[in-house]
Amino acid sequence: MRRGSGAARLAADPGALVRWGLPVVEVVHNSALVVVLGSLLFALGVVPKTRGGFRRRADGRNGGQEAEHPLFTATMGLAEVASVVWTVAAVVVLVLSYSDVAGVPVGGDEAYAQQLLYYATDLSLGQAQAATVVVAAVVTTLVFGVRALMGLLLTFGLACTALVAMALTGHSSGGTDHMGAVNSLGLHLLGVCLWTGGLVVLAWLSPQLSGSAAGTGSLPAGAGRGAGVRPQVPIAAVVLRRFSTVAFGAFFLVFLSGTINAAVRIGSWEQLFSPYGQLVLLKAALTLGLGLAGVAHRRWLIPALEAGRLTATRAVWQLVAGEVLVMGAVMGVAVALSRTAPPVPEEIAPDATPAEILTWYPLPPQPTAASWFTTWRVDPLWLAVVVFLAALYLWAFVQVRRRGDSWSVLRSLSWLTGLAVLFYVTSGGVAVYGLVLFSAHMVEHMMLTMVVPIFLVLGAPVTLVLKALEPRQDGTRGPREWILALVHSPFSKIVTHPIVAGVNFAASIVIFYFTPLFGFTLQYHVGHVFMITHFLITGYLFMLVLIGIDPIPHRPGHMMRLILLLATMVYHAFVGVALMGSDTLLQAWWFANMGRDWGRSPIEDQQFGGALMWGIGEFPTVVVAVVVAIMWAIEGKKENRRVDRQADRTDDAELKAYNAMMAGLAERDESTRRP
Repeated sequence: MRRGSGAARLAADPGALVRWGLPVVEVVHNSALVVVLGSLLFALGVVPKTRGGFRRRADGRNGGQEAEHPLFTATMGLAEVASVVWTVAAVVVLVLSYSDVAGVPVGGDEAYAQQLLYYATDLSLGQAQAATVVVAAVVTTLVFGVRALMGLLLTFGLACTALVAMALTGHSSGGTDHMGAVNSLGLHLLGVCLWTGGLVVLAWLSPQLSGSAAGTGSLPAGAGRGAGVRPQVPIAAVVLRRFSTVAFGAFFLVFLSGTINAAVRIGSWEQLFSPYGQLVLLKAALTLGLGLAGVAHRRWLIPALEAGRLTATRAVWQLVAGEVLVMGAVMGVAVALSRTAPPVPEEIAPDATPAEILTWYPLPPQPTAASWFTTWRVDPLWLAVVVFLAALYLWAFVQVRRRGDSWSVLRSLSWLTGLAVLFYVTSGGVAVYGLVLFSAHMVEHMMLTMVVPIFLVLGAPVTLVLKALEPRQDGTRGPREWILALVHSPFSKIVTHPIVAGVNFAASIVIFYFTPLFGFTLQYHVGHVFMITHFLITGYLFMLVLIGIDPIPHRPGHMMRLILLLATMVYHAFVGVALMGSDTLLQAWWFANMGRDWGRSPIEDQQFGGALMWGIGEFPTVVVAVVVAIMWAIEGKKENRRVDRQADRTDDAELKAYNAMMAGLAERDESTRRP
């Protein structure tokens, strides 16, 4: 058990109920959360929602539907039970954790209740557990009351926030590389939950998958019988194929995040050969080998089911057994690793510098031209995002080219360049110095909103992925259906409206820097991740309206785009000039207490940041204006060619009719002038 023993303590013993009950309830809590996430994932895109599928309209919405599919009903039934267990367990964990921390038995008097309330509202561990209780209760309500897929997607996202609380309160949160450890632990938990939860749902659905009412499903066109043909196979084969994709992605996430989380504790290449480092290498090698063995097993098992050599029940349980064996072996190596002391201490030293106390990291050296590109602190979260988006884009590019369609290499290079810049902004010198210098933080902000989005938008990822993906026909929403649903959703119509996108782009900087939100993003890891995500999405939506070709509900004319761009440029320049002339230091408790003995004073650095905002913002604005002008000219040429082709087809009928009308008007005017 997590606390090692249920033996009575010498002091502040909370009692046997807490000592023995808390580890058990935590296991129940975590298991229920895993099942909730796995069930919602299956409902969103693995099992059919209806028996006959949806009749889809051109915009990806449902034009009508039949009765609910038994697989979907069983999946949501499991989610309902698991969510109730999760909520109850979350409440019990909160109460027992307080007794464990305070060293008092569980009681029902007023003093105990007041101290429990203090624990849940004022201490970080209690706040995280109380937030989990609220999330679990809301998710339970939604699981019972929501059946629309978009609502279930929001429910799934809300349930995933519980993993954030677990990552923030886990052992990794106290390490010296706080951000890297928390991000890698969060990704690790997500991968484990989706992988393990999917297995539980598969086992739960085994009777329905093998029953006569399950029906059949269609594989992607060309899967085994030639291009353009959609083979009909047992629905179990379709479900196992989709779970195999999820399991592979989850395994990759577990492998990558686990390796990074362990590497955070190594610190240097020399320590890689320490006992801890050797176990890290062994775990990485064994995990990779076991994962590849699992992939090979699925690649043999699923075709055997499709060919009729295996029954659905046997295939499901054989896959579950194989996956459990893989996970068990991986966990065994992880347990051995957890019992070995890492070379890097997991707590900040008592003689830590002011910068270490505030940021969790040592103060970087004085920046030079070279150090901006040689100083790195890899962020596992954004590394995973960059790798995933790059792999997805390259896969779509290969699929489109293999099909014989064309796709611009320049757009592909633009997308990959944008991802490379994003990786640098989140893990390179800008990110390192952005924690201690306002000017570097401003550069980080401007690159996230005005540099990275230009390259990403010009890559047109949505258009490429829609061309590469095949539509589903069995009532499930695959990636293509979800993209279309999100593009045409009411939320998309609001956030991509030119006025909303422009106001959001311009106002975000004032709301961020001149409110307590700035301090929140500096002090708390969740706030830092929120800041990067918000600025990146805000800039992407604004650039999508101006220079994108991906489908959106509203796209203004080129003149309106230039006016919108000019207005935001003037606004950014105004804010930059205001910062240059300000004598009030923003978030002085942070930037004035770094203990820096190099560089500008904090207020001079802030004023320099304002100048950078003004200067850096001008160049991307000019680039975007040039791109808009080029797109305007190209569209004008296309319109002229269209008019010329129409004139050739109709023998200039429109021009002749216009000339005849003008001649008639002239003749009428002439006749009225005659006496």
